[in-house]
Amino acid sequence: MKAPTAPTRSDWDKGFAAWRPRIFWILWLTYGAFYLCRQNLSVALPAIGKEFNWSKAEVGTIGTALFWAYAAGQFVNGQLVDKYGARLILPVGIIVSALANVFIGLTGALGILTSFMAVWAVNGYFQAMGWPCCIKTLANWFSPKERGTRMGIFGASYQVGNVVTWVLAGWLAANVGWRASFWVPGLIFLAFALITYVGIRGRPEAVGLPSLEEYEQHVFTGETKTKAADEEHMGFRYTLSKTVGNPRVWAVAWSFFFVDVIRYGFMLWAPTYLLETQKAGIDKAAYTSIAMPLFGIPGAIFTGWATDRFFQSRRAPMVAILMAILGVLAWSYRFAVPEGAWVLSFLVLGLIGFCVLGAQVTLVGAVPMDFGTRKAAASAAGFIDCFGYIGAGLTGVLSGFLTDKFGWDAAFYFWICSAFASAAICATLWAYKPPPGKYL
Repeated sequence: MKAPTAPTRSDWDKGFAAWRPRIFWILWLTYGAFYLCRQNLSVALPAIGKEFNWSKAEVGTIGTALFWAYAAGQFVNGQLVDKYGARLILPVGIIVSALANVFIGLTGALGILTSFMAVWAVNGYFQAMGWPCCIKTLANWFSPKERGTRMGIFGASYQVGNVVTWVLAGWLAANVGWRASFWVPGLIFLAFALITYVGIRGRPEAVGLPSLEEYEQHVFTGETKTKAADEEHMGFRYTLSKTVGNPRVWAVAWSFFFVDVIRYGFMLWAPTYLLETQKAGIDKAAYTSIAMPLFGIPGAIFTGWATDRFFQSRRAPMVAILMAILGVLAWSYRFAVPEGAWVLSFLVLGLIGFCVLGAQVTLVGAVPMDFGTRKAAASAAGFIDCFGYIGAGLTGVLSGFLTDKFGWDAAFYFWICSAFASAAICATLWAYKPPPGKYL
């Protein structure tokens, strides 16, 4: 009997060439679909508040419930993904999130605010399984020198998802009712549980390929066996040391806290703001609001590419620059754009999206891979994103409260100050570039 031949370098090349695009684009589509069952709330908020006679602060607590549950989920799920892998956890998150949307859409949560909050909090926790799974998987398949560019392209996934969500949910809310803007996206999202389970693998070793380190360093040993699955996880002490034990990760997390204050300040409240200040219908307000994620697509791609091209894969300088510009744009949107100037409003809101989403994708995408290495990428992403969604939760209820009590000016000043705070924190990391580590 002829002995099996050892794999050749050509076999490795073919294997990575086949699997990398498959992994990347399945995750790209899947994470974009996550937004179908998250960003639909912002379109439905005005109708929900009107139907149940709730104030902005009250309806804002629904968004806050998701954000804070998402924050807790990011920290917990990040650790779990590093331990158990994305292929197991990702479909679970999709299924429960989709069912939560179907439930809240069909029942209207009985018109009880706490019921809305509870269902949306469950949605938030299981939505938080998506991002750590994606970051972990991409870190296992792509090396540091290409992560900025790759994450820029990947970040466009949820900008596209946001645009599709607001168009779909806006049409459903205007023509069918706000409940349909939950259950229709939920039913669509369910299909992705099967797609991800069948279509992705968490690391090259799972399909008989060498580890990323071996492949990137062009090491060939002739060994046909892959490492056992239990060798993949370095232990919770290691993953915690790469997150809670790293002062620079704390700095990034606080910067991201302020990024999400202004990001979700606009994304959650833009349709309501346009309804009240521009006197638009809900569908037109939703269509105008898509300027933010629409411009965020080139913003994410450009920012990732620029960190690799101009800053030697240092992420902080681009984020600091973008957040400083964002503070100026946020001021301009409130105080310099005349009422009824739809084209100018669309353009400035788009530029806001370019800056905030370019910064956001970089801080929660490429940075966790760089700082956590591929062994703790999900944990680092979860920790940083946890802080972001604490900020998002704060902006949900506090922006509503400020608007109720003091008007839109107060909410805008809150967002503007957050942009400059994020820029200042990132400026302290301007010269820092993580050294290449054993686990890339």
